[in-house]
Amino acid sequence: MCLIVFAYRVHPAYPLLLASNRDEFHTRPTEPAGFWPDAPEVVGGRDLEGGGTWLAMDRRGRLAAVTNFRESGPAPVEGSPSRGVLVADYLRNGHDLETFARMARDRGADLPGFNLLLADATGMHYVTNRPAKIRNLTPGLYGLCNGLLDSPWPKVRAGKAGLAAMLETPHIRPDSLLDLLTDRTVPPDDQLPDTGVGLEKERMLGSAFIVNPTYGTRASTALVIGADGIAVLAERTHDASGETVDEQVFTLDVGPWGTMSG
Repeated sequence: MCLIVFAYRVHPAYPLLLASNRDEFHTRPTEPAGFWPDAPEVVGGRDLEGGGTWLAMDRRGRLAAVTNFRESGPAPVEGSPSRGVLVADYLRNGHDLETFARMARDRGADLPGFNLLLADATGMHYVTNRPAKIRNLTPGLYGLCNGLLDSPWPKVRAGKAGLAAMLETPHIRPDSLLDLLTDRTVPPDDQLPDTGVGLEKERMLGSAFIVNPTYGTRASTALVIGADGIAVLAERTHDASGETVDEQVFTLDVGPWGTMSG
């Protein structure tokens, strides 16, 4: 997953609104969103190669999502742990938010670069190992890609602007958040980040929705948690040509979730 934009405790009717694209190699084996047979309280996709996931939540309203931190240098050693296990471990093992945030920070030395979002009904944290730190998120509008939280990459800025416009409306549907993720505009070269992977690859990765025969946007996910405690998670799965081939919608009663500030 390479783009997440979210509004945390900003809209009076929705304590959390989140839209995310997962970008990955098309050959990497994956299961689309569903309830996990080995953890039936958890819903989300599955990375069948690494054993984790990019985004999932449970029936208690606990949520986690991860992106990689893009950097030049040697690729991770084959067989090294996947960043996605952090998401799976948080939800499968019932850790509380504060404890697991510290665990994830401390485990970061053994993992490739990552950005991790953790949330429950009481709070939301951002954890990264580039460098190791935890940030307790206050109410606001945020964007996350493959740099640090709110790095001003074009797709992050555009996604946040699109979500900000939605916040002016009283009712927001998951479909609207999913549509926000379909932008295939490639930014001008002078607006692209320089992460050490070369200009040609920066161009290929520059749009919110990536279409490429080898690597591209595999899944788009929207999460709407209402003040009434009803959470809706919707996922669209895409093929290598960028066409939507499946759509799943899950509705969970997670109970009271978040409060408005002030």
